[in-house]
Amino acid sequence: RKRLQIHPNPTTRIGNVIAELPPIFQIESSLVYKARKDSNFKIPEMGRKSSFGMAPASNKSSPTTSSSSSSKDQTRLRIEQMEAERQRRRRAMKELRVERAEEEQRNLALGNPGDVDFIGLVRKWREEHAGLAQAHEASSDFTSDEKICVCVRKRPLNAKERKKKDHDAVTCLHPMASVHSAKLKVDGISKYLDHNTFCFDHVFDEFCETDEVYEYTARPLVGYFCEGIGARATVFAYGQTGSGKSHTMTGIQRLVANDIFEILSNNSKNHAGCSLDSTTCSIAIFELYGGQILDLLNNRNRLKLLEDGKGEVIVTGLEEFAANAPEDFLQFIDMAQNNRTTHATEANDSSSRSHAICQILLRDKNSGRLKGKLSLVDLAGSERGTDTKAHNKSRRAESSDINTSLLALKECIRAIDSESKHVPYRQSKLTLILKDCFVSKLARTAMIATVSPGSSSTDHTVNTLRYADRIKEKRVRYCEFAHLLFLFHYQLLLTFCIHQVGDLLERKSAIRSISEPTLTMKSPAQSDVSGEFEDIDDDGSYSEDAETKTDSNYDNGSSNDVGDDNCDTREATEGNLADEEEHLLNMHMSVIQEKAELLTKESQLLNTVQCDNIDMKEYATRLEDILNRKTELVISLQEKLGSFREQLKQNGASNNCGSSSSFAT
Repeated sequence: RKRLQIHPNPTTRIGNVIAELPPIFQIESSLVYKARKDSNFKIPEMGRKSSFGMAPASNKSSPTTSSSSSSKDQTRLRIEQMEAERQRRRRAMKELRVERAEEEQRNLALGNPGDVDFIGLVRKWREEHAGLAQAHEASSDFTSDEKICVCVRKRPLNAKERKKKDHDAVTCLHPMASVHSAKLKVDGISKYLDHNTFCFDHVFDEFCETDEVYEYTARPLVGYFCEGIGARATVFAYGQTGSGKSHTMTGIQRLVANDIFEILSNNSKNHAGCSLDSTTCSIAIFELYGGQILDLLNNRNRLKLLEDGKGEVIVTGLEEFAANAPEDFLQFIDMAQNNRTTHATEANDSSSRSHAICQILLRDKNSGRLKGKLSLVDLAGSERGTDTKAHNKSRRAESSDINTSLLALKECIRAIDSESKHVPYRQSKLTLILKDCFVSKLARTAMIATVSPGSSSTDHTVNTLRYADRIKEKRVRYCEFAHLLFLFHYQLLLTFCIHQVGDLLERKSAIRSISEPTLTMKSPAQSDVSGEFEDIDDDGSYSEDAETKTDSNYDNGSSNDVGDDNCDTREATEGNLADEEEHLLNMHMSVIQEKAELLTKESQLLNTVQCDNIDMKEYATRLEDILNRKTELVISLQEKLGSFREQLKQNGASNNCGSSSSFAT
């Protein structure tokens, strides 16, 4: 060791040390050193006698040597197992990387790039809930009970979102719209989805055309507006910037142009409602931008908003153009689209920065009286404050004015649905212009909320859906999807409770089967005591003989008999308590099952009455029967629980008595 520390050259140092070793260690040390320097060199196996002139070692090894060899074998085996496990993990990771690459290529081919894990989680959620989607029901004509229709439309992923590798994070299963926000757990690695689900009158996915959206939202309003009763019908398109509002509203305007003249032509033949012979159709399109009203069909002339003595709001200077055919109508729409104010924003290169209002008016040819008014409103895109940091002063002012008017619009529409006496239409110019659409008793409204599917827009999408959801103070009609989802989770909870009760009953039965032989075995002293109880009269009182026997036992000081008596009574009480426990658990399980059946019947009853299939009198009778049955179940379970508690008290008293007797003995 001293030479190893002193000599500077490692090779010379090791050689000197080997030279000073005994001959037997010189050979072995040289071989080991050479094997360490040359990885291909292998130490030859040689016997002690041939190499060193010594007798070979005996086959019989000492216990210490065998235990050392065994530990080395175990260590070598463990190292081999670790190496095999390491190789297995490497192969699995390699296969996983290949699968992820193939999955990513498939997603790109389907036009859905982005994180493979989140896409898989969204796909799994859709597969689990695919069976809950429903078909759209044909919209009936608007009645006095249904004043507002709220629907949601989702657009496909665009080129900008694919370039950012945004995946599709919105699922539309009519009548539900769900947003899947990608989240990471606190460890920063584990991925999960945060689901936000809303229910609406109609929900359209990216595969639905504008014709289908129009069929269930705006078309019933067109027929209602052409009845000639002075109706006020309004269609709003609301959503985030770049979510497809203008695309949807432009398509609806073109479909409205064809349907209006078709309905007017049919009314001329049927002599009902407004007709081409007695009615003129005119159109006026203007925009509200930065607090100013501009006529889009008249060189963007600035208009004034006034209110006359009767409370009617009038846009002075607004020019109405007669449209005698669908072609004229479409020509005016194209002209207005070209004159509308647009600017580039963070989300859209050509974002509409104004509220565009297209008013279609039906007037009597002779008197000029207004027979109907249809307003198609393409609202400006909503934005959050955090999305306007890169905007200049004018863009930020636009965003502030847009959000203010949208909030006022929401309150006005909610007032219509709740039939409130006060409608806050003076909070913004937009709601003031549309005053007659809010305060009229013949006002009907349809709201189309458009959403972006990209994962980077989930916050905007959730805000849009919340805005549309809060528009109706009274929620949309009963949603079968939510009903099925609720029953699904309730069934899972019910199954869990039944399994828990069943396991508890099995454990109680096992404990009881073990304790039963002890209860049936009686000592001679216990038999004597049990014979005493046979002298009890039918009315529950002791006979004089029984009292005499009992007194004589106490007089003779037979404390053992008393102790056996207490033990037998306590064992009998415990047996009764076990029976009560089993009966209580069985009753509880049966009550849970019957309440689940009653819940299903109650949900079906609610669905039936909301679909107007039964009258309210029958609904009240059936609901009363269900509630009465629920009350009976609860009362019976409470009575059983009270009986069980009495048994517990008696058992505790007998235990205390038995303890006192043992202590006295």
